[in-house]
Amino acid sequence: MCAQATRLSELKIKAAKPMEKDYVLVDGDGLQMRVRINGSKLWNFNYYHPVTKKRINMGLGAYPELSLAQARKMTIEARELLATGIDPKEQRDTLKQAKKAETEHTFQNVATAWYELKKDSVTPAYAEDIWRSLTLHVFPDLGTTPISAISAPQVINLLRPLETKGSLETVKRLSQRLNEIMTYGVNSGLIHANPLSGIRSVFKKPKKKNMAALAPDELKELMVAIANASIKRTTRCLIEWQLNTMTRPAEAATVRWVDIDVEKRIWTIPTERMKKRRTHIVPLTDQALALLEAIKPYSGHREYVFPAD
Repeated sequence: MCAQATRLSELKIKAAKPMEKDYVLVDGDGLQMRVRINGSKLWNFNYYHPVTKKRINMGLGAYPELSLAQARKMTIEARELLATGIDPKEQRDTLKQAKKAETEHTFQNVATAWYELKKDSVTPAYAEDIWRSLTLHVFPDLGTTPISAISAPQVINLLRPLETKGSLETVKRLSQRLNEIMTYGVNSGLIHANPLSGIRSVFKKPKKKNMAALAPDELKELMVAIANASIKRTTRCLIEWQLNTMTRPAEAATVRWVDIDVEKRIWTIPTERMKKRRTHIVPLTDQALALLEAIKPYSGHREYVFPAD
């Protein structure tokens, strides 16, 4: 008859002293204690993988933080999983990753990572608008939600009040930005699919409204109105500058003296100020140069040609 293995006791564990090499104390059913040369005592569950049959050591914790009774309880739970064909170490790692995802891969954290890439491909003003819209409308409700838990009904309920209020353009832009963030999550391996890909279809579409335009024969009347209007000289010159250069309002308003080359008669708009992120050169007419001469006494000593108060 084989001798039955002696199981560990608290007394035996406390009496175990470090030696020149690590050694193992066996409790039975795969539970072991490794006594290290530095005096630390670590629990291991030693078993065969249910599929590969490879021998595996699964660390359970350190003694005395993890008691003998607790280590035995964990061993029983692990053996129950093995009996059903589940590797306890693989399951523990999976649960650990899921728990980690709940705290690290929140929607706001993923959105922040996406934004760091996005802002380099758009203008600073547009990047600021993106972040402001997320901070105002999305993060208060979804910021701490794991990205894996985001669902279409959840986001639709979040955006419905904006639709009801008539902010259809805001709903459209937020839907687009939320989709980009979730797609980033897919491409980063954080989620398997984007659940928001079709949410745009459940909202009303904003009606396109073209800006009012002047007929060519009305331009003279406009110029007379500008000349006689009770507005600041800087504002009047800015309006005329935009008419002469045919640039967007933001580009015209942020022109700087360093971007102007009077001798070459050109205005160079730097890359970061352009919507398409490409340097743009605007030829300057005699009228545009005359405007610069007129405004120079007011702003020639400042950074911007048309400075705001």
